[in-house]
Amino acid sequence: MHHPPDLLTTERLSMRRWRVADAAPLEPVLRANVGRLEAWIPRDVAAPAPAAELEARLARYAADFDAGRTWTYALYTPDEGELLGGAGLYPRDAGGRVPFSAADRLEIGYWLRADATGRGYATEAAGALLAAALALPRVTRVEIRCDPRNAPSAAVPRRLGFHLADTLTETDPEHDGASRQTQVWAYE
Repeated sequence: MHHPPDLLTTERLSMRRWRVADAAPLEPVLRANVGRLEAWIPRDVAAPAPAAELEARLARYAADFDAGRTWTYALYTPDEGELLGGAGLYPRDAGGRVPFSAADRLEIGYWLRADATGRGYATEAAGALLAAALALPRVTRVEIRCDPRNAPSAAVPRRLGFHLADTLTETDPEHDGASRQTQVWAYE
């Protein structure tokens, strides 16, 4: 089974697969940022929870990483002294997320705590994930999906050479079934 490395490093980031021990630094970050994050990312990622629940969530992330369902990373400073956010690669096909064995593309996702935004960390992390994705067999398309109202997030794919491939209007079950637009940025 091919999968991206457990650890990716950039000039300013240590990006490693989540560990159960990351629950302790993750809990205060989610608690402090939940209102901002829930507007843009799935609740099952953004929602704060007691330590035991976060440990179970992170154990699922590890199992998904090993099984090739998703590859999610904790974003830390290089010395791993400060948790800045999270990012991941998500296998997809035209219909949605699938196991890597059935995927024809990968999606990059990312989030940062509020006081880490505006410093280029999301672009740096997404660039590292793009390189990791393109090193995998069969990957010829990488996508970043974001809400067009989230201008800082939409700037990331532009900086990395993605093109706007589509804007979808979908029903969002996480937000009372409201209609919501999603930009699909592609790198091919």
